Amino acid sequence: MTGLLPEGFHDRLPPAADAVARFEGRVLSVARSYGYEQVDPPLAEFEDALGRRLKAARAQDAVRFVDPVSQKTLAIRPDMTAQVGRIAATRMGHHPRPVRLCYAGPVLRLRASDLAQRRALRQIGAELIGLDSVAAVREIVSVAVEALAAAGLTDVSVDFTLPDLLDALAGVTLSAEQLAALRAALDGKDAGAVAAIDPAYLPLIEAAGPFDQARARLRESDVAGSLGSRLDGLEAIAEAIRGRAALTLDPTERHGFEFQSWVGFSLFARGLSAEIGRGGSYAVVGEDGRAEPAVGFSLYADVLLDAGVGADARRRLFLPFGTPAETGAALRAEGWVTVAALTADDTPEAQLCTHRLGDAGPVALG
Repeated sequence: MTGLLPEGFHDRLPPAADAVARFEGRVLSVARSYGYEQVDPPLAEFEDALGRRLKAARAQDAVRFVDPVSQKTLAIRPDMTAQVGRIAATRMGHHPRPVRLCYAGPVLRLRASDLAQRRALRQIGAELIGLDSVAAVREIVSVAVEALAAAGLTDVSVDFTLPDLLDALAGVTLSAEQLAALRAALDGKDAGAVAAIDPAYLPLIEAAGPFDQARARLRESDVAGSLGSRLDGLEAIAEAIRGRAALTLDPTERHGFEFQSWVGFSLFARGLSAEIGRGGSYAVVGEDGRAEPAVGFSLYADVLLDAGVGADARRRLFLPFGTPAETGAALRAEGWVTVAALTADDTPEAQLCTHRLGDAGPVALG
């Protein structure tokens, strides 16, 4: 037996699996301290229910199969946000708004994404359903940054975007074909192509980079004053985390923000090329078809764990054969991880221990 797994799947062995538990615990502990209560949705549910919950969301690459009991198509969740939205809209529809929920669990993608070359991932996050105001976004961004700091990541950057900005600016002045071409040109930062469509949108290319400079360029270009309230809100959100994270702005970035509305953000950490998470405002579709505003963030632990985040040094204390049970209990109460010898010939090295219990107490192994 080789233990070979399908492409995109992996085992997580010790001490990496322990690091996952520590990372998730630290992130969720911060979320709980802000009033976010944990939910635990099932790994799979009816495909149609999973696909329609987030307004403007594109079809997800979920793994689908026919349930032998109901004979209906089920989908294994590729993302937990839609499930949290379903819970808020149905099981907790009676709950006073906003409702604050957090979560952690595995997700499965049909194909690997650009966020990680894996199909099986660990997702952790928090959602605030019922509001997408500046105050709500300030809170959710603060929770995300504080949670990452608690997990050991202090050198974090937040890249803000305004996902529906182009739709708001273009209005009915551009045809659908022109708008699609403009989006593609802005995605590629192609100034020539943008100018050929409408030079008025060129400032959107220049307004990308460090937050303060990009925001100033965007405000200067807003001759009609149509962006005033958006920029005021964005500035207020940025102020909530200023000094705790580096801030950047790319107002037309839309990759990965298909279901976000007026604001979105990506989370990065120094030394890691991939995003470590995303968030923003969106809408949850209720049972009656009405849209409810929401805001949240998701972290993908695998990117961080591969970089060693959450990996604490092992501290295992070997208890020689015959050590009284009450001695081990007392040491565990002091915070030690104890590994008791079960045979007389067992050794600290065989049990991957860093310390050995001697006559005078724990002794570090050289």
